[in-house]
Amino acid sequence: MKATGTARAGDPERGTLDKAAGENFPVAPFFLPKDWRTDLVAVYGFARLVDDIGDGDLAAGGADARLLGVSPTEAEDRLLLLDAFEADLDRVFDGTPGHPLLRRLQATVRRRSLTPEPFLGLIAANRQDQLVTRYETYDDLLAYCELSANPVGRLVLAVTGTSTPERIRLSDAICTALQIVEHLQDVAEDLGRDRIYLPAEDMKRFHVQEADLAAKTAGASVRALVAYEAQRARELLNEGAPLVGSVHGRLKLLLAGFVAGGRAALRAIAAAEHDVLPGPPKPGRLQLLREVGVTLRGEG
Repeated sequence: MKATGTARAGDPERGTLDKAAGENFPVAPFFLPKDWRTDLVAVYGFARLVDDIGDGDLAAGGADARLLGVSPTEAEDRLLLLDAFEADLDRVFDGTPGHPLLRRLQATVRRRSLTPEPFLGLIAANRQDQLVTRYETYDDLLAYCELSANPVGRLVLAVTGTSTPERIRLSDAICTALQIVEHLQDVAEDLGRDRIYLPAEDMKRFHVQEADLAAKTAGASVRALVAYEAQRARELLNEGAPLVGSVHGRLKLLLAGFVAGGRAALRAIAAAEHDVLPGPPKPGRLQLLREVGVTLRGEG
């Protein structure tokens, strides 16, 4: 991690893209055509950077802020940075952006005829993170995932030229599920940022207090709550899984990797007896490969 931070200070573009190796899902695996990999990496760079702005995870030194035209004295203002980032996104479509990750994205936008909407959704999600730190209902959380996760799947379909209304619907289910899984893995980390993505109505149902989430290990009530939300994510993954069978070739393997990554993470959470508080339960490579095989065979 220290090496990555150093890279970010000197080369913000490379440092952001290097984070792909730590994601729960394959960003642009080797088996894809080169032009797809190029464009998926460009989309990832945008999504990773906007999340880093929203989470306050930009490297020290302020290189990203300078590239966005934000002064050092204002570089800690996340909403201001997001506004500047959106202004630079506008230049992707009608000018020359200042940040190298957005200059990289501009070539992809032109090649794939991408529209601003999914990118704006990701920015809106990170604005929401600055203003909303608790979600009362599951429907409220789903509305957040519509901004924070679903645009990514829609962009993958657009880059690969496979978008249809039904595939978008299935992709949205998968992406929402993956977002919920990530929230379950990161309960402790999110609480450290004063964010809780477990619906308040569900916490009340399972008699979970916010203080319970700050414990070193989860009690029975927290474990029951995590198991309940994990089942919801599993059902969403199963709902979206037919997307894999609707495409062919290398794209089928990529999408199977997304679904399998979510399923493997859920198995890791279950193997930890739904105690996510000590740290994110992570699946091993063998478990992931097994889940890829299951998904490719169309099994649940």
